[in-house]
Amino acid sequence: MPGRTVAKLATVSAVVAASVLTVAPTAHADLVTHCIGTGGAVTVPNDLYVPAGESCALTGTTITGNVTVAAGGNLVVTGGRVSGEVRVAADGYLDATDTTVDGQVVLAAGGYGIFLKDARTGTVTVRPKGSATIDSFLFAEASTVAGHVTVGAGEVRLDRGTQVERNVSSTGTYYTDVHDSFVDGTLSVLNSATGSVVCGSAVRGRATFAGNLGGVQLGPNGGLDSCASGSYWGADVSVTSTTGGVTVDDNIINGTLTVTANDPVAQVAANNRIRGGVTGDQAAATTNRSARVAGPDREDAGDQRAEIRRTSAVQEATEAGAARL
Repeated sequence: MPGRTVAKLATVSAVVAASVLTVAPTAHADLVTHCIGTGGAVTVPNDLYVPAGESCALTGTTITGNVTVAAGGNLVVTGGRVSGEVRVAADGYLDATDTTVDGQVVLAAGGYGIFLKDARTGTVTVRPKGSATIDSFLFAEASTVAGHVTVGAGEVRLDRGTQVERNVSSTGTYYTDVHDSFVDGTLSVLNSATGSVVCGSAVRGRATFAGNLGGVQLGPNGGLDSCASGSYWGADVSVTSTTGGVTVDDNIINGTLTVTANDPVAQVAANNRIRGGVTGDQAAATTNRSARVAGPDREDAGDQRAEIRRTSAVQEATEAGAARL
C-alpha cells in the first residue's frame, strides 16, 4: 500500500520530540514503565504503558511484558519486540515496523488504527465501532499474523505479501481489501459499506462475501479498484446478497462459485477457471475486458483518509514533545 500509509505513517517517530521514560508501581506492586517521548535499544523488564493523550516512539526496544496504549495515545515501535500482547484503547494508535509482537493485538471500539509493516504479530482484533465516533483502520504491509484477523469496523487492507496463518473475518467494515497476500484459512467479508476487493492473492479455505453494499471485485477490471491479476481460491467461493456490482475476473477457483441474490447480477468473465462450475444468476460471460472499466482508484481515496489521520497524529505528537522541552 505504497501511497496510503508508508511515507505518511512512518514519520511519526521523527516528530516525537522529548525522551522521557518513567517507572511507576501499580496497585499490585508490579513495575510498569510509563513511556512519554522516545526510547532506544533497551530492555523494558516489565509492562509498558502509554498514558492517555501521550505519544511514545521506540527504536530497537525489547518489552518483556504486555503493552497498553491508553485513550488517545500513540505508540510507534521500530525494530522492536514485545513478549506479551498489545492493547490499544479508544482513539489510540499503534504503528509497528520491523517489530515482533508475540501475543495478540487488540484495538478497542473507536480506536484510531493499527499500521503493521514488516511486522509479525499474534491474532489481530479490531472491535466493532459501537457508539464511538472514530472510524478505525487496519493496514498491514509485508507482515505476518500468526493467528486470526477479526475486524468489526473501519478500513481494512492486507497488502504486499502479508500472510494470515488462520482465518480472516470482517463484519460491518467500511471496506475489506486483500492485495498480493495469503490467507491460510477462510475469508469472510460481511455487510461492508463499500464492499471488498481481492486481487493477486491466495486463500486456502472457503471464501464468503455476503450483504456487502458497495460491491465485490475479485480480480481486475472491476469498478472498485485497479489491480493486475486475479487470485487463487483453494475451496468454494460464495458471493451473495450484494449490491453495487459483482465482478469475477481471471481467478482460479478449486471449488464452486456461488453467485445468488446479487443486484445487479454478477459479471463472471470467461477467463476464470472454476473447477466446480458456477451456480446462481450471472450475466453472459465475456472475454471483452475493456467492457468493464475500473472506477476511481480506491487506494488513492484511502490515501486522502490516511493523510487526514496522519496530520492529526503528527500535530498531537509534536505538541506533546514540545511541551517537555
